[in-house]
Amino acid sequence: MINFVLISPHFPSNYWLFARALKNRGVRVLGIVDTPVESLPETLRAVLDDVVCVYSMTDRDQMIRACGYFTWKYGKIDWIESNNEYWLNLDAELRELFHVTTGMFPKQLNVCQHKSLMKAKYAEAGVPAARWLISEDKAEIREFAEKVNYSLVAKPDRGVGASDTMRIHNAEELEQMLKTMHSGMIVEEFVHGTVCTFDGIINNQGKVVFATSHVYLGSVMDSVNEKQPIGCYSLKTVPDDLRSAGERTLQAFGVRDRFFHLEFFRLDCDQEGLGRQGDIIGLEVNMRPPGGFLPDMIDYANDIDIYQIWADTLIDHEPCYNPERPYSSVFVGRRKEQAYQHSMEWIIERYQGAIIQRIAMDPALAEAMGDEVLIARFPTEQQVFDFYADCVR
Repeated sequence: MINFVLISPHFPSNYWLFARALKNRGVRVLGIVDTPVESLPETLRAVLDDVVCVYSMTDRDQMIRACGYFTWKYGKIDWIESNNEYWLNLDAELRELFHVTTGMFPKQLNVCQHKSLMKAKYAEAGVPAARWLISEDKAEIREFAEKVNYSLVAKPDRGVGASDTMRIHNAEELEQMLKTMHSGMIVEEFVHGTVCTFDGIINNQGKVVFATSHVYLGSVMDSVNEKQPIGCYSLKTVPDDLRSAGERTLQAFGVRDRFFHLEFFRLDCDQEGLGRQGDIIGLEVNMRPPGGFLPDMIDYANDIDIYQIWADTLIDHEPCYNPERPYSSVFVGRRKEQAYQHSMEWIIERYQGAIIQRIAMDPALAEAMGDEVLIARFPTEQQVFDFYADCVR
């Protein structure tokens, strides 16, 4: 029997579905949690064959002892996964320590988590990327800024999302940034483009067995820094150029048997030294499921169980599912401090039947996503745009 260790299957709350999907395939599902077992949802407890509660999952020794216990009781561990960005390094370290040959080891994961190291892989894949610099020499940074006309973004070389990201427009803003800039920051030319994703699952032979794409309506960086509207919708068809860039990127990174969430820009206009309007530009790679609401949106748009497709891929390597995509799904975040033309009640009444979820966001996530989020699906992308416009104006 396959021994599969799931790290933090209780958080985020929907991640218990990974455990259920594995259990459906007859896998022995072993969980490591940091909350009392009796407080776990019954749905999760029902699909875990065994579970170890540790005081802290950041305590390396406790995590090693938990895996050691599973090895002593059930034999060799075949898989260790969390599917969570926060624990990817822990996953990789434990795999190496327990000789688990599935999944990524620390050296490979390191390349996937540093924006500077991603650049070489984009070049290997033939995917253009923004010019960049890592330096603590202020004169060198000023020289680079002048080269790109002071149109810059500064952000952590290793990081996810828009936290600690600064947009620079001119020499004065650059000088202000240099006063607070800390080591480990990467400076990139600003890309005038719309963020689109290539999301899916790849098998052990390097074949993409499921793929979809999402397009951001607004910018996560602007949502965090300027409290602008934010939303995201799924394309009913993955464009050929995006699929090609995504698959070449996956091959360059050597990804196998996992979820992927790749982010690209599609240029909004010609940009000197980078490309022409409509070109695909590499942004960053994430070797885990897309975050936030996107896994649920994938299910809604495709009428599938993406968690089961993931488990089937790991077990069979070639899952069976209906590839038709009947809907485009969308989420929109609204903020308490904003005045909108339409009330939430008006929107819910107008779009009843299309709205699937209404979510009050945790304050920790509201900064980026808004205080209240609506998730809906529509047969056409034009209906998505109409819905988004009604929500944010």
